[in-house]
Amino acid sequence: MPGESNLEVLLQSLKPKLNEGNYVFISLPEIGHISRADILFEFKEAEGITIILTKEKAAHYKLAYEFITSWITLTVHSALDAVGLTAAVANALSKHNISCNVVAAFYHDHIFVSTKDATKAMSVLQEFSKK
Repeated sequence: MPGESNLEVLLQSLKPKLNEGNYVFISLPEIGHISRADILFEFKEAEGITIILTKEKAAHYKLAYEFITSWITLTVHSALDAVGLTAAVANALSKHNISCNVVAAFYHDHIFVSTKDATKAMSVLQEFSKK
């Protein structure tokens, strides 16, 4: 089934879900020593391989990190070519001084916010379905 591309429908159907745990972003030159089962996300950049994993897994591997996040999944199945979803979400969060890092996967978009902002971010995102 193809994902939704109508922005109005997407925003009204976000159904954000706050996932349990604390997550960290780390950049490494190589990740062969880290089990793929422990990595939530990886992306190869010129400067290194960025991975997202739980704070506990980072401690297990003795990896340094600077920023602890909460992970929110937008459970609506968004199309990869949908226009405006990331901008609308980032704009709404920025109005509340909440920084976000967005990861788009095949079925869903995932928002990472500072753990201190998780509850407020959920409230802001839930407002879309009330409009």
